[in-house]
Amino acid sequence: MAFRRSHSLQIPIGLLSLVSAINIILLATGATTVSAAYNRLSLTQRPSKTLPIFREAPVFHNGDDCTNYPVHVAMTLDSNYLRGTMAAVLSILQHSFCPENVFFHFLWSHRNDEIHTTIKTTFPFLRFKLYKFDSKKVRGKISKSIRHALDQPLNYARVYLADILPMNVSRVIYLDSDIVMVDDIEKLWRVNLEGKVLAAPEYCKANFMRYFTNDFWVDPELARAFTGRSPCYFNTGVMVVDVHKWRDGGYSYKVEEWMAVQKQKRIYHLGSLPPFLLVFAGNIKGIDHRWNQHGLGGDNIQGRCRSLHPGPVSLLHWSGKGKPWLRLDSRKPCTVDHLWAPYDLYRSLKHALEE
Repeated sequence: MAFRRSHSLQIPIGLLSLVSAINIILLATGATTVSAAYNRLSLTQRPSKTLPIFREAPVFHNGDDCTNYPVHVAMTLDSNYLRGTMAAVLSILQHSFCPENVFFHFLWSHRNDEIHTTIKTTFPFLRFKLYKFDSKKVRGKISKSIRHALDQPLNYARVYLADILPMNVSRVIYLDSDIVMVDDIEKLWRVNLEGKVLAAPEYCKANFMRYFTNDFWVDPELARAFTGRSPCYFNTGVMVVDVHKWRDGGYSYKVEEWMAVQKQKRIYHLGSLPPFLLVFAGNIKGIDHRWNQHGLGGDNIQGRCRSLHPGPVSLLHWSGKGKPWLRLDSRKPCTVDHLWAPYDLYRSLKHALEE
């Protein structure tokens, strides 16, 4: 039976209580898998010159009361973020009551047999499908942002999910690769969209105006985009999307329209996020903040350490410049990076040869 958490994590007395809680939970999960404990997991990959080497993950099985109803999750695959993706997948399976119901849809910009093999050997029983995202879709449409990683075509793949996924997928959870799930993903899957195209945590206390340039706000025609709405910031790294409504409403084209405006007149600085805000802000289903404890990667310039916000946590998100695997490897981790480390299946080449 898969490990199940009846409640997501609480942070009543700060970060240290969360660290302790997660460590206790991780110790408990040893009895819920059919494979060996983490420190005895075997390597099934040959050393790669280009990709990290990973241990084989434990096998997780459905609980007794599970149905066959699938939970669809979409993520991108990039060699630079593969270590994060592997940790994210493990965390989702480990905390799911029905892990065999989770189906992953991975999007990549070009075929990479090594990545495919890596997924199969790290998660032999994972249900997944790979899709090629045609970078030509965004050729000439991407404007330079404040961080190079935000300019990559694959960062815009989320705009085209409705064009890529099979017609029988009516709902999908889109997740960035730098997340860790610490709650049952089915709870997020069952969010009532109340007729909206997408659901995500909203942050209405954030300074919404800073996501757009002054040229945007002083242009009455552009600023009129939010007329009749009370726009709030939301992070596009965690979204529940009604695929049919997106497709029927032509929302990929609506996002593209704002990308075209950006090419003519610089109205924002942050990659794929602002056009999403222009189309959806103030018109989404807001959900509990526990589903996106974002910003753990710090700011987009220096990636300085940040602390967790107080309150319950179901998903940790290292959005921002700093990524936990890079900071841990540099031996200059932030405190929150130790919450990501237990899900890291990475094994260095040195360790692989020793084993």
